[in-house]
Amino acid sequence: MKILVMGAGAVGAYYGARLQQAGEDLVLCARGENLRAMRERGLVVKSHKGDFKLAVRATDRPADFAPYDLVLFAVKSYDTEASARQLVGCLAPEGIIMTIQNGVENEDLLCRHFPRTAVMGGNSRVGAELVTPGVVMHTALGIIEFGELDGAETPRAQRLAEMFKQAGIFGELTNDLKTLRWYKLMGNNSTNTVCTLSLSTLGQAFRDADGYSLVRTLMEETVAVGCAEGAKMDPAKIEPYLQMVLKNLNVDAIKPSTLQDFERGKRLEYDAICGAVVRAAQRHGIKVPATQTVNTLLKLLDTSRVNAPK
Repeated sequence: MKILVMGAGAVGAYYGARLQQAGEDLVLCARGENLRAMRERGLVVKSHKGDFKLAVRATDRPADFAPYDLVLFAVKSYDTEASARQLVGCLAPEGIIMTIQNGVENEDLLCRHFPRTAVMGGNSRVGAELVTPGVVMHTALGIIEFGELDGAETPRAQRLAEMFKQAGIFGELTNDLKTLRWYKLMGNNSTNTVCTLSLSTLGQAFRDADGYSLVRTLMEETVAVGCAEGAKMDPAKIEPYLQMVLKNLNVDAIKPSTLQDFERGKRLEYDAICGAVVRAAQRHGIKVPATQTVNTLLKLLDTSRVNAPK
């Protein structure tokens, strides 16, 4: 299968590397120093499962290698519109574009540029960090959960599941994408926000009693809003989920992606995370004071850096 990873940062590059290892025909779309490093020196993955290096095809012009059978869409949510426009005309006739981005609104944005039948949704479940250009540090998990927008178990979805299994990145093929996506948002709306505002790893945030309580409150607010949106969520699953994370993941090594962006001086991806929860809450008349607060703080933090004297 010919695959384009659109947005080959830490997450996209990791999945792309595993797919290329499994024999797929891969192209990575990146920019800046990361693109130059991959072109000149290849892609290095440092992983708890074993380090490796690959020679890769990397570009900032996806049309140069089109058409693609699958586009793994991994750009930051604030770049969705511009990146989608770059991809118009790049899909093969039966091609698929699968978003594995944060948030729950990108599927609809992609459907403005591509037929709804071409769009699939998924969750990236991976701890990964771009430690230097062209070098990805893989710290935890490394799977993709995905499904059709209408919940059907189609032959093409089954083929993708088999391909992901061969690459060692298969998590789940779901018939309830909305619930799956809102559970991912539950995690992002709590850990990305708290860790970024406190400059903490997941472990530091969880071991502080007040930090843990705030994470839990943000999760509870997200579940309430997700249920109103039609996701089949259960607040009773929050505590077992938190305990599972503490028990099974190397939380001291995990920095959520928004914290990584902050440390690199990059734009913060808060609007697609807590902003999405706030917008949905307003549609249903649900009060989400903790989410509203962290959304405002992240917006101010992001704006102050953008407007800071150079």
